[in-house]
Amino acid sequence: MTTPTIKQLFTYPIKGLTPQPMSELDLTSGHGIKGDRAFALIFADYIETEKNLTENLPWMSKKHFAVQNDWPALAALSCEYEPETAVLTVKHQGVEVLTAATNTATGRDRISSFFTEYLASIEPTKEARHPQRSPLYLAGNSSGETRYPDREAVHISLLSQATLDQITARAGSHINVDRFRPNIVLEGMTPWSEFDLIGQQFQLGNALIEITARIGRCVNIEVNPETGDRDIALLSLLQQEFGHAQTGVLAKVINSGQVKLGDVLTGV
Repeated sequence: MTTPTIKQLFTYPIKGLTPQPMSELDLTSGHGIKGDRAFALIFADYIETEKNLTENLPWMSKKHFAVQNDWPALAALSCEYEPETAVLTVKHQGVEVLTAATNTATGRDRISSFFTEYLASIEPTKEARHPQRSPLYLAGNSSGETRYPDREAVHISLLSQATLDQITARAGSHINVDRFRPNIVLEGMTPWSEFDLIGQQFQLGNALIEITARIGRCVNIEVNPETGDRDIALLSLLQQEFGHAQTGVLAKVINSGQVKLGDVLTGV
């Protein structure tokens, strides 16, 4: 195996929506990546306090939020977030449909109203945990201190490009990395060798991380990240071809530091 090297970096400003490619990331001990899943769209049914208090909503499990595995057509929206201005821009089929600030009451109301109306226009999956289409509110704050990852434990996610390439080969169709929503894509590894790193610590850039677990997948990987359609039965394919439904690994940040494209993963 050659030296694992960072090929791509991503954050996901709003949980369940568009990835944002990055050239560098700050990894923070006890937090993960500032700005990653810093916002989420929570159903009104789950808010016990006034909606303006959602700005500092603590972590909750994803069943409380609008996410792609329940509402696949969310993937058809292209979202860009500018942390310096706290402005969210949403496009649909290349047409801008929303620009609003996440740090003002007016802007947050506009974002909440837009996604409430959008959800009313699309269909949930048969297995959706919250198909009632109650109003949505923007949870989280523009400081990046809030985080709504799938698991309460703070983590980042890594995926080997070779693993993705092998899945593509077995599927007979290009499998976009966005289906797996990693923070870090590593090249220079053999397929599935990221699983062999579990339990070990590594220097990545000037941060220290520990690989902790495989990532079990849900039906979200079957959603085409460009169209919002469920088009490939990837969960079944993983089981049939590889004997499991796991891709990529979780890691926790031991010592804070910066990582950038081209940095290498080095054992300690």
